Amino acid sequence: MIDLHTHTIFSDGELIPSELVQRAVVHGYRGIAITDHVDFTNIEHALAGAKKAKYLEDVLDIRVLAGVELTHVPPQKIAPLVKKARELGAEIVVVHGETINEPVASGTNSAVVGLENVDILSHPGFITLEDAQTAADNDVCLEITARNGHNRTNGHVAKVGLEAGATLVVNTDCHSPDDLITKETAKMIAMGAGLSEKQAEKVLASSIRFIE
Repeated sequence: MIDLHTHTIFSDGELIPSELVQRAVVHGYRGIAITDHVDFTNIEHALAGAKKAKYLEDVLDIRVLAGVELTHVPPQKIAPLVKKARELGAEIVVVHGETINEPVASGTNSAVVGLENVDILSHPGFITLEDAQTAADNDVCLEITARNGHNRTNGHVAKVGLEAGATLVVNTDCHSPDDLITKETAKMIAMGAGLSEKQAEKVLASSIRFIE
């Protein structure tokens, strides 16, 4: 299992990084990205904590990526914050998509998929085919999520993503210990979104490039 979207106490998660990573190892994780919620007010603090967590790679058999999830940032402010995240050393940049579960600003998906330095548009709700095609052109991955609420549109995301040729990834959006999953569960989530077994296996394999 490679999970590219998780949260710690540096935003609204329940665990400090060391416990999150240790629990991930027990679940068979090969890689995990710590991507706490950020905007311009807290990005330095959250990313500094995530970067310090990389010390765990010295003693645990897991790759730990220091990242961020830009969350509820106005669409016109996303590009400069992505640039700032990279300048601060973010190894992975996730942006909170237009999930139907929260009042994310309209236009967020479109603003994100046009950026070449964003890795993942998380839980993008009813993303349009046009935006999915732009995501494919700019190598922005679209997320199939294990998180309750956000996962209500997984089927739509999978269908549109496949039609557009976009890269799909399965993540947990982990906030608490019970949110962590095994690779087998991730595969079932992908298949539950309407993918065939072969397609689901391909989606899980698409995350490997982030830890190599």
